[in-house]
Amino acid sequence: MAEHETPQDEPGDTAVDADDAKARTSPLRNPRVRIVLFVVLALAVIGGVLWYVRYQSVGKFMQGTDDAYIQADAVTISPKVSGYVDAVFVADNQRVKAGDPLLRIDARDYRAQAAQVEAQIDVARANAQGVRAQIREQDAAVMKARSDLAAARSDAAFAHAEVVRYRPLAASGAETREKLSQLQNQARQADAQVAAADAALTSATRRIGTLQAQVQQAQAQGEASRAQLQAANVNVGATILRASIDGRVGDKTVRIGQFVQAGTRLMSVVPVEQIYVTANFKETQLGLMRVGQPVTLEADALPGVEIHGHVESVSPGTGAQFSLLPPQNATGNFTKIVQRVPVRIALDAGAETRKLLVPGMSVDVTVDTRSAKGAVQRIRDEQDQHNEARAR
Repeated sequence: MAEHETPQDEPGDTAVDADDAKARTSPLRNPRVRIVLFVVLALAVIGGVLWYVRYQSVGKFMQGTDDAYIQADAVTISPKVSGYVDAVFVADNQRVKAGDPLLRIDARDYRAQAAQVEAQIDVARANAQGVRAQIREQDAAVMKARSDLAAARSDAAFAHAEVVRYRPLAASGAETREKLSQLQNQARQADAQVAAADAALTSATRRIGTLQAQVQQAQAQGEASRAQLQAANVNVGATILRASIDGRVGDKTVRIGQFVQAGTRLMSVVPVEQIYVTANFKETQLGLMRVGQPVTLEADALPGVEIHGHVESVSPGTGAQFSLLPPQNATGNFTKIVQRVPVRIALDAGAETRKLLVPGMSVDVTVDTRSAKGAVQRIRDEQDQHNEARAR
């Protein structure tokens, strides 16, 4: 045997080396792996292309916001007159129809006021009738004055005729001058009586005008009293508060026996059948938003339920402009922020869905603005043409 022998590999060591070599081989050399990777890459590319195409055709035209709430034009129920509440006819959350009575205020004081005004009308009517009776009496006085005037004129004519007849006789001495003087004095007295009778007739006639003015005054007082009666009857009618619209009663704070002041808020009637959504979009989202565009909504109360609607109107100003204290941006510490504009959205929901939606609920809103595609470019082209025209 030689001094140094070459050691022979044992079977276990050969298997380990083969496994190591096989492990060091790249997985990409496996055809199956390459096929799977190619399919995955192809699907990713196709998915990306489809997403890009869909975004360019649909996605970028979808404007959404979660700053949206269900609203309704609720009517505040307030009394026109003050008084104690005599009866309440509705309960909390009760559904009412327009014209249904809601509550009643004690009307006894207002009925007494109406009765007092009616008495004033009767007094004015009686005064007018009394003056008319005086006018009829004055008509008789006028007729008598005319008769007296006629008699006075007749006496005056006779007296003057006697003077004319006796003047030649007195001049010839057949009659005394004393007799002529008496006749002349009687003629002057007759003329005075004619003047007095004429003045009496004038006074009696003018007295009728005075009485007619008193009749008109009494009629005017009656008209004023009738106007007061109408106002009193309005107050009597106002003691019963009725619903002006269909809806449900909410925020009811009135109780029987409570004294309420005119104008005090007692309850509200919410027209739950006429709800709408106010969505506050950023100003950067309004470029393509138009009235009539379709809207998709999802209420937090109905997750997974898609509700449809359409844009009804866009506010004429941002929400900040209509706040109690509008911002004054002409200050040295101005910081620009994106403003939001309220957009009113009408709901195209069924009756069952509307039953579950009440004002104040939150919704997610998405507006499809594809109908205004290209509007921005048309505006840009129009402005370019305008600028070119000004440049010329």
